[in-house]
Amino acid sequence: MTDHTIITIGRQFGSGGHEIGNKLAQRLDIPLYDRNLIHMAAQEIGISNEAAENINETSLGRFLSSYVVSLGDYTTFMSGENVEPLSEQMYRVQTELVKKLAARGSCVIVGRCADYILGDYSNCIHVFIHAFKEDRIRRISRIYKLNDKQAWDKIRRTDRERRLYYETHAQRPWGSIESHQILFNASLMGVDGIVDALEAIYRARQK
Repeated sequence: MTDHTIITIGRQFGSGGHEIGNKLAQRLDIPLYDRNLIHMAAQEIGISNEAAENINETSLGRFLSSYVVSLGDYTTFMSGENVEPLSEQMYRVQTELVKKLAARGSCVIVGRCADYILGDYSNCIHVFIHAFKEDRIRRISRIYKLNDKQAWDKIRRTDRERRLYYETHAQRPWGSIESHQILFNASLMGVDGIVDALEAIYRARQK
């Protein structure tokens, strides 16, 4: 039994999940791990941050799955050899990092299949953030300077990749109550409302 609490956040693209994680971590004064986990894993493997970003939260079906780490900072194409795809190397290293960081102390982890990786840990709060289509389009349009159609195309593509990544590794439904303890609708509760709720749950557990 540990005396710290880990909050994992899964999220639909455009739901505000990253903003919620960032605000919560700041309010609780605990570390936030999200995209920085990609860079930490890249350093462990010995590839560039750019290469690692290209396989961020994607599944074996993506084209970089056919590549492996070679000497230096580049990759070589697989040609029937028994080698581990780069995507799986990234997932394995990120899994190890998530477990190490969870053992170190309280933190917020956004994405990375963290709820599945830490599924046996009793000191975790696993949540998933949903939002209505219109609100997601509005958010992504504003952030990426896209029109509504472009924003919705980006949302559908990103959600599809996240779902495939999660379900490939976790073997259970992405964003469902079967996979998480709590589901939040950011359109109904608002970003700050969800942060307030998670802060209250966190502080209650800490007592």
